[in-house]
Amino acid sequence: MSAKQGQEPVAGTLYLVGTPIGHLGDLSPRAKAILASVDVIACEDTRHSGQLLSSLNAAGQRLSFHQHNTRTRLPQLLALLDEERSLAVISDAGLPGISDPGEELAAAARSAGHPVICVPGPCAATTALVSSGLPSGRFCFEGFLPAKGRERNARLELIAREPRTSVLYEAPHRILQLLKELDTLCGGDRAVQIARELTKRHEEQIGPDIAAALRHFSHHRPQGEFTVILGGAPATPVEAPTEAELRERLQQRLAAGLSARDAAKDLAKETGLSKRELYGLIHQQGSD
Repeated sequence: MSAKQGQEPVAGTLYLVGTPIGHLGDLSPRAKAILASVDVIACEDTRHSGQLLSSLNAAGQRLSFHQHNTRTRLPQLLALLDEERSLAVISDAGLPGISDPGEELAAAARSAGHPVICVPGPCAATTALVSSGLPSGRFCFEGFLPAKGRERNARLELIAREPRTSVLYEAPHRILQLLKELDTLCGGDRAVQIARELTKRHEEQIGPDIAAALRHFSHHRPQGEFTVILGGAPATPVEAPTEAELRERLQQRLAAGLSARDAAKDLAKETGLSKRELYGLIHQQGSD
C-alpha cells in the first residue's frame, strides 16, 4: 500500500515527519501540510513541539511518545492506525527513527500491515557529516554510546579500528570523557569534527583532530548536544614478502603436486604479484 502524491494524509498510515534541528526555515512544505492535517501527532515532548504545531494550526490530537513510555504507548498508537486514523510521529528535532523510539513504531506498524511513509527532513548525523570535510562515501552511524561499562568500552574499541568515517551523538556532560577515550584508542592526530548548534546562528564545528578538540573543550564549557564525526582508522600497510619467502611458498606448492605454472598462478592470486615473475623464480631456483 502506498499514498499517491497529493492525497495525503491517508487513513491508517504512519508518517515519520522530519522537523528542524535548529533553523525553522528547514521545515518542508510537505511536512507542514501533513502536520496540519493528520488525525494524531505523536511527539517526543508535547510541550517542546507545541509551539511549532500551534504555528501550523495543527488540530490533530497530540500524544507524548518517548523512550520512557514506549512500552505502553506503542499498542495505543497501533490501535489508532487499526481504526484508520492518520498518524504522524515527530521528535524534538530532526528525523524520527534515528536514535529514538520512532524506529520501534515504524517496525511495529509495518509488521501490522500499515503503510509507513517518511516525510524527509533535517538529520543532525548527515548534516554534520557532509559539512565535516571527512570522507562521506562510506560511513557508520553509531548514535549514542552506552554511558559506561564494558559495552561502552567494546563499542569504542570497534569504532577506533573502523576504517570508515563514524558518526556519533554525545551529551555535553560526556563529550570530554569521549574525547579522552578516543585519544587513548585512536591517538590525538585522528581526524575529527565535533558539531554543535547545527543550522543555528552560532553553529560551530571543532577540529581538525582529537588533540585540538581536547584542547578546545578543556578551556570551553561544553553546551548543547554534539554530533561527532570521526575519521576512519588508517589502513595498516602490508609488508611485501621477501624473495626467500616467495621461493619457500612456491616450493610448498610444488611439493604438494602442483605444476610450476599452477604454483606460480596460485601464489600470484594470493599475493597480487606477477605470475610471470613468480614462474621465473621457480626456474631460477632450479638453476641455482
